[in-house]
Amino acid sequence: MLKVVIADDEARVCSLIQMLIDWDALDMELAGTAANGLEALELVRAQRPDILITDIRMPGCHGLELIERAKQENPALGIVIISGYAHFEYAQSAIRFGVGDYLLKPINRQELMATLQKLAERCRQLSRSASEVEALRRSSLEDQQQLQSRLIQDLMAGRLTDASPEHLWEAYRFRAEGGLVQLALLTMDYAPGRFSAASLPIIGEKAEKLFETELSSLCRSAVMRFEEGVGAMLLCFEAGQLKAVRQRLRGCLNQLQAQQAMFGHVEFSLAVSPASEDPTALPRAFETAALTAKERLTEGTGRMLEKLPAASGADYSMLLAPWRAVMESHQLDVQRATQAANALEAQVRTARVMRGAEVDGLVLEAARILLSRPDIAGREGKLAAFRAECRHAGRIDRLFDALRTLAACEIELLLEQQRNGATRPIRVARQYVQQHYSEPITLEQVCEAAGFSASYFSALFKKETGEGFVKYLTRVRMEHAKELLQQTNLPVAEICTRVGYNDLKHFTQTFKKETSLSPGQYRKLYG
Repeated sequence: MLKVVIADDEARVCSLIQMLIDWDALDMELAGTAANGLEALELVRAQRPDILITDIRMPGCHGLELIERAKQENPALGIVIISGYAHFEYAQSAIRFGVGDYLLKPINRQELMATLQKLAERCRQLSRSASEVEALRRSSLEDQQQLQSRLIQDLMAGRLTDASPEHLWEAYRFRAEGGLVQLALLTMDYAPGRFSAASLPIIGEKAEKLFETELSSLCRSAVMRFEEGVGAMLLCFEAGQLKAVRQRLRGCLNQLQAQQAMFGHVEFSLAVSPASEDPTALPRAFETAALTAKERLTEGTGRMLEKLPAASGADYSMLLAPWRAVMESHQLDVQRATQAANALEAQVRTARVMRGAEVDGLVLEAARILLSRPDIAGREGKLAAFRAECRHAGRIDRLFDALRTLAACEIELLLEQQRNGATRPIRVARQYVQQHYSEPITLEQVCEAAGFSASYFSALFKKETGEGFVKYLTRVRMEHAKELLQQTNLPVAEICTRVGYNDLKHFTQTFKKETSLSPGQYRKLYG
């Protein structure tokens, strides 16, 4: 029997939750109630419950702090938060902490029971032995769900080559004959830095539950799978239900839009392929839906996208010519790259109407031009990361922001590499001097260590340091002589030898020229 702790600073709310739960039906028992966060935390520690139902705001210990500390005590603890509309931002933060679910006040008994039943199943799955889990995996229902989920996965990956009704049933246990099939793609877009991608699976689960609830009564088959913030739905229904399915899809999108304040800085769009009686057209239908989904770049997010406009025929090579010239230049500059990206964005916005997919492809090609420079390492991984970022851009300005950021980062990295390449011999020379200043160093020895000719090295050294090599060597030796005069009682003649001079008179003259004092005077003043 699973144990449950309820925490709310209003005793009547605790009583209401107890009354709404059918404890026997869920095979659960109440382990205790708490009026504040500290009491709840003590109960979690003492009772080791399986599920915690808690208000998001309580005295003594804030609900978010309680969740974080309770999860530390018991990482497997299932948590349901109770939130009012005024506290959306707290519920949103709690979702990022990995809570099991949230409920809005006033509490609905059916929703509460469904949530607890879902958490109970999770808890029991965690406690099952490996053999029990394996047995459950082999159950026919589980197998069917997995096979149908793989159908969506294969569609999204372009691996579905045979979409005949017979193959769909035999390979995926999906019935598609005798009705209409339709694909829908739910996309979630967000701005980098304003939204945690770790929240996508939780939001995806919410969306999947919503669409399943709304569409199951209209569709003979409905399968949905989320991957990286994109939810693909494959629907099969009677021809007479086409209008009703469309209305339900739009209604689901509207509900998600209405809950944006709960989810955070994320925007939803829904792209729908034309319904067809021919399931063999599914691969092409998915491609159409994917292209239609990109129309949110030009049409705006929050829409149900159903039509794919004709291609504009824009000439990529002409549009990208100024950008290519800057990217392939030997004199890279962040400001010039930014100006080129701004000009390209302005052309996109003022040219003939382009498809969203065309704009997306144009920006990806611009990134590919930049990353194809021979002096950029790891270009394939960087292009894949950029493509993934663009997948959730959702707007033209975000696409170009990503391009500007990529260009600035890569150009700064290249410029830094160039600076390092120019200053490396100087660093080598300085290190050599610090290690050998007590020896009779020659310019040729230092040049050999740095790997450059004497004439080139002398000019480079003066350019980078502002002084000639001989002057730098003298200064280093004099600094070490000062240290020895201050910190030791060594005779001046020995100090002269230790800092690389064989002639005491020459050493004394040089020291006096550098400090305006003789070595003896310097020791009296500073020793």
